[in-house]
Amino acid sequence: MESRRAWVVVWATFVCLAVIFGVSYSFAAFFENFAKEFAAQRADVSWIFGLCGLVYFVLGAGGGMLADRWGPRLVCMTGMVFIAMGLFLTSLAQSLTTVYLSYGLLVGLGIALVYTPSIACVQPWFNKRRGLASGIASSGVGAGTLILPVVVSYLLIEINWREALQTMAAGVLLIGLMAGFLLKRAPNLNGNPSGQLPGLTLSAALKTPSFKWLYMGTLLGAPVMFVPFAHISAAARDAGVPDAQAVGLVGLIGIGSLVGRFAIGWLADRMGRIKTLMLMQGLMGLSYLVWAGAQDQWMFALFALWFGLSYGSIVSLLPAICMDLFGGRAVSAIIGTLYTGAALGNLLGPVMAGQVFDMTQSYALVIWITLGISAMATYSCWRILKYPKLFE
Repeated sequence: MESRRAWVVVWATFVCLAVIFGVSYSFAAFFENFAKEFAAQRADVSWIFGLCGLVYFVLGAGGGMLADRWGPRLVCMTGMVFIAMGLFLTSLAQSLTTVYLSYGLLVGLGIALVYTPSIACVQPWFNKRRGLASGIASSGVGAGTLILPVVVSYLLIEINWREALQTMAAGVLLIGLMAGFLLKRAPNLNGNPSGQLPGLTLSAALKTPSFKWLYMGTLLGAPVMFVPFAHISAAARDAGVPDAQAVGLVGLIGIGSLVGRFAIGWLADRMGRIKTLMLMQGLMGLSYLVWAGAQDQWMFALFALWFGLSYGSIVSLLPAICMDLFGGRAVSAIIGTLYTGAALGNLLGPVMAGQVFDMTQSYALVIWITLGISAMATYSCWRILKYPKLFE
């Protein structure tokens, strides 16, 4: 059942996710360039990252529905074209408003058309090793987070930020389109003569208590998850960490994320995916205590690795949990709808953190608020354990 073709889909998804999240999290490398070029405050620049995330999380449900109807290949390849267009138009921007539209909206739309369809494509190909397959595929997020921001930071030493964005656009077209072409909808693995995978419809899944608590956990966990991507490099610079090492913290998050994604599938397939999700939510919140005490690059590095491991584990578990709870019939649409819960946190988390910093000149209050939100997210995941899984 777990055929060679299934593993081709896993690795194609790995590359797709590496491309789109490498682009998304390379924002940290451009943060200071945007602030200087357009004479903007941190909260203003943070809107770019937040808007991009809002778009791809909100529209991810639509991307999932399109993939359920037309298949992941066409939808994901279209998304790669939109991302490349958005990066190229950003390179021509003469105002921050243009960057909001090109990077925030157009790149966000492209990611929405790739993220949910690609990661959801993996789940129906597997049963017993679904956690492992999902972990390997979603580790593309960690790989992209590790590699591309660091590559971009060194590119910015040799060329200006506009040329770097154009180089990224070309890379997305070359690598992204090839990976998207390899994605294929899973065949019916359960002998259903209708050819339809078993499971709940989107509307039926939304009415279940399990989905409601899972959605709440995703909603509350999102600010905890996205504040560091926009602000940890800036916080490290404020503490005297050199620019290259400060940007490299995003890469360290990627390393931690890679470890988490590869290891968590094995653990979750044995311990239980929902229990593992609850554990990782709690650990992600606790990592902020390290940020609170960070005074040098080594403490920031410890935070980045710890945070990345927890964050990567959570992201890799969510699609597999959706397949467990609701089956494969509308898994792309269900995953996409779940990700809308992350939209508000992705938008407001980094922006509010920037506003609090602008007012207090410190991230201390941000850290303590985030710890409280993390506790509520962990509780929401614990509540899911009350309800049985409908599908295996």
